[in-house]
Amino acid sequence: MSEAMDSVLFSLSKAFCSPLAVFVQIQGCVICLTLAFGWACAAYVRNREIRRIKDSMRAGNSLAFLCQDINELEHSYQANLPRVSVVMPLKGFGEHNLHNWRSQVISLYGGPLEFLFVVESTEDPAYHAVSRLISDIKDNIDARVVVAGLSTTCSQKIHNQLIGVEQMHKDSKYVLFLDDDIRLHPGSIGALTAEMEKNPEIFIQTGYPLDLPSGSLGSYCIYEYHMPCSMGFATGGKTFFLWGGCMMMHADDFRYDRCGVVSGLRDGGYSDDMTLAAVAGAHKKLITSPPVAVFPHPLSSDLSFSRYWNYLRKQTFVLESYMFKVNWIMNRALFSSHCYLSWGFVMPYLMALTHVAAALQIYIQGYAREETTFVSNGLLLVSCLAACTFIELFSMWNLTRIEVQLCNILSPEAPRLSLATYNWVLVFIAMLVDNFLYPISAFRSHFSQSINWSGVRYYLKDGKINKIERSKDKGPKYTDLAWKHLSGKKAAPPKPSFLGGLLRSLEQWQQPKKFDG
Repeated sequence: MSEAMDSVLFSLSKAFCSPLAVFVQIQGCVICLTLAFGWACAAYVRNREIRRIKDSMRAGNSLAFLCQDINELEHSYQANLPRVSVVMPLKGFGEHNLHNWRSQVISLYGGPLEFLFVVESTEDPAYHAVSRLISDIKDNIDARVVVAGLSTTCSQKIHNQLIGVEQMHKDSKYVLFLDDDIRLHPGSIGALTAEMEKNPEIFIQTGYPLDLPSGSLGSYCIYEYHMPCSMGFATGGKTFFLWGGCMMMHADDFRYDRCGVVSGLRDGGYSDDMTLAAVAGAHKKLITSPPVAVFPHPLSSDLSFSRYWNYLRKQTFVLESYMFKVNWIMNRALFSSHCYLSWGFVMPYLMALTHVAAALQIYIQGYAREETTFVSNGLLLVSCLAACTFIELFSMWNLTRIEVQLCNILSPEAPRLSLATYNWVLVFIAMLVDNFLYPISAFRSHFSQSINWSGVRYYLKDGKINKIERSKDKGPKYTDLAWKHLSGKKAAPPKPSFLGGLLRSLEQWQQPKKFDG
């Protein structure tokens, strides 16, 4: 039996030294090095911003984390800043929400600012929790809760966003859409607004999250899933990518349905960022991502693998939605290339494992050297893959290190983020698991054409939502990813933040935050 197993193992190792197998393994090395190069470029852009902020601080601008020119903090400048409405669609209440919401509402933006927290109904625990937060800091901010009701023609998130836009102040120049699971920096809104003011041609400004894994394999899989995409947002300017967790746009684009942004979202829209990216592409509009737009994204401490799988299903299902024929073609191309590259990344490691197992068995059993010359070729390929993997992981580590440093600089009074919490063995395992599962999830999404999103099932037809089913019973108690409560008791009031003191200390530079309208 042992000899038969050895024979199979050696046959596989020999087969994996064939020209086709060698191509697959070299291709895996190229994929690793390509990712490493992309992350190195992204790290350069982020690190350049760190150097700029530090140089500005050394030159005397101690508030460089807020703005590049300290003169912009003068009252005369702040008085002319445009009004911004921040719309946050909420669903459920989880362990990080209060901290995230507080970081979003306690902004050091000096212009008129309002926050609209939009919930599906008053029965959502988020309604009670955010109401308490608003009550706690009502003297410093203009914020209110909006009840949107149930969606009928689009996803609930998009429905909440559109209701929020309808309720925004009539004088708002910009609208900022935020997810409730990220943490803003004190100067984030000001930085985004400044870029919009500098270049009126910008259609959408966006950013990207820095995942903070909680320690579970599922959380590392989500971190690994986001990392390749992060290089598309670290351009320091123009990008073709869009993340729905942070999108600043011109308010008039929604008031007058310019380029069909409202109708495109309302009439069958499933994904806010994919829909708006399609609109931007169709009308040759500019999307930008400033280098400071990277936001801490703490993942749930008990994020299980099954919840990661549900998250991955939602991400792959997005590729089934589209607005125009060209989007369908692009989605199919992305679907095919991502599936090919994902398994093209995983296969070399399976082959390498076979080569190593064969070499160990030869060493243990003491086979004659002339009978096992093939193993040296296999080990050479393993060595190349190991070197490329090390370079890839080092580049990922370096980008994460720089983004952690940038976030700490941009939020000097927030709890310090640390790279020491990352487990790089789990990161490597997550790379294999995520890339192996992605094609499976993508094919399942393609053939099902439906997805369950926190108890609501959406059906697509021709790339748009054409049917929505809600559970007739009480539905799930938690959301899929963040494990936020969808029912339960009211949350305890949040504790005061250090940023509240900083906000009050800069009041001489700021306009009052409460306005009629």
